[in-house]
Amino acid sequence: MAPSGERILEVRDLVKHFPLNQGIVIKRQIGAIKAVDGVSFELHRGETLGVVGESGCGKSTLAKLLMALERPTSGEVKINGVDMAKARGGDLKRMRRNIQMVMQDPYTSLNPRMTVGDIVGEPFEIHSEVAPKGDRRRKVQELLEVVGLNPEHINRYPHQFSGGQRQRIGIARGLALQPEVIICDEPVSALDVSIQAQVMNLLERLQNEFNLAYIFIAHDLSVVRHISDRVAVMYLGKIVELGKDVDIYEKPSHPYTQALLSAVPVPDPEGREQRERIILQGDPPSPADPPSGCRFRTRCWKAQDICAQQEPLLEIRAGGHLSACHFAEAHDVIHA
Repeated sequence: MAPSGERILEVRDLVKHFPLNQGIVIKRQIGAIKAVDGVSFELHRGETLGVVGESGCGKSTLAKLLMALERPTSGEVKINGVDMAKARGGDLKRMRRNIQMVMQDPYTSLNPRMTVGDIVGEPFEIHSEVAPKGDRRRKVQELLEVVGLNPEHINRYPHQFSGGQRQRIGIARGLALQPEVIICDEPVSALDVSIQAQVMNLLERLQNEFNLAYIFIAHDLSVVRHISDRVAVMYLGKIVELGKDVDIYEKPSHPYTQALLSAVPVPDPEGREQRERIILQGDPPSPADPPSGCRFRTRCWKAQDICAQQEPLLEIRAGGHLSACHFAEAHDVIHA
């Protein structure tokens, strides 16, 4: 769905450093893990922002910061103009109604000792103003029906449902408080490929129906392309490229994005032969000790002296979108 232009979420210079301590009795901080290090972006009503990157790049920490499950070291997370990172008590509780999450694993994110009705209706226990007690069963049944489940199964337990059905239960729980933003933390990665498309189509239908904004976190670039309006590519705690999905996928300008896209399987043999496969050398550096300058330079085939001396800014480069590379060039990608 095309965004309406109304800004709902604004993230500015968001930083989360986890202290590294030494000692058992007397602890001394010897460093910090820079999980998220200066991330900025905006999210508009009806828009989906895909966030991609390899494991350990900071995607899940970013999700926790947006949900206020972690407090940032510095920076702002504004929902409708109010900084959630500074909210406390009742103010934070009210703001959390507007941003909910769909978890990655439908098998571990649902309490096996609770019925589906209790799971989906649990947000009403915390935010009782949304649904009076006498009306909660009806609302839960409506939510189950909205996500394509039988409302008569309200008294069943999670083990009585398949993986795809369990994820629909998680989506119903995320919708309960009528949020404006839903964070989808790899919501289809634990599902069979045949079920992934069904869940993706459900998310798109719900977005159109309720004008939702999504932050869709994933490592599967083909899944992100299917649902996203814009894409942010993360590497070692930073966004290294950000733009419309067509720009990122057809003309990536950052070497890391180019490498990620070159690894996406291409079913067409001719396209596979024409596409250049980029093999990155070495492992990602530790977030506790990132390289100076550009963090990708230790694995980048374009790296020069300036890359070690000066950190590239995330600004408009070749290709017409934001990229953090001194030598960014638009790079055509061949798709099937």
